[in-house]
Amino acid sequence: MKVGIAADHGGFELKEMMRGYLKSLGHEVVDFGAKELVQLDDFPDYVIPLAKAVAAKEVDRGIAVCGSGVGACIVANKVAGVRAALITEHFSAHQGVEDDDMNLMTIGGRVVGFNVAQELISTFLKAQFIGAERHLRRMEKVHQLEK
Repeated sequence: MKVGIAADHGGFELKEMMRGYLKSLGHEVVDFGAKELVQLDDFPDYVIPLAKAVAAKEVDRGIAVCGSGVGACIVANKVAGVRAALITEHFSAHQGVEDDDMNLMTIGGRVVGFNVAQELISTFLKAQFIGAERHLRRMEKVHQLEK
């Protein structure tokens, strides 16, 4: 799977660790930055290009990290075609994909440790959209809202 990653200073360390972990699982990784730790950078500068790549299907899924994960989630969801959620536990990591076709996960670099992040990432990437009629009906309502 081709996975895009992005982080600001609050998620930089976790993103750097994620890259190696994703590669060890056999995924192709596209890093949208930050490329170096800069304390005054802004998460939209990295998350927006990632979100646009997810929406354009240039990457299969995206993972964005900021300090809490909240800001990254807010900005990612401003891009039409992105269905992002802040994930802090195992159930939502798979259920968000299975029921809601989530294609971008955000996590908090100051909230989630690397071992938990590994579990969340692995679960998110293994999950598949079920596509049941009720899920398709709900997703169509989301698509209409985006127009």
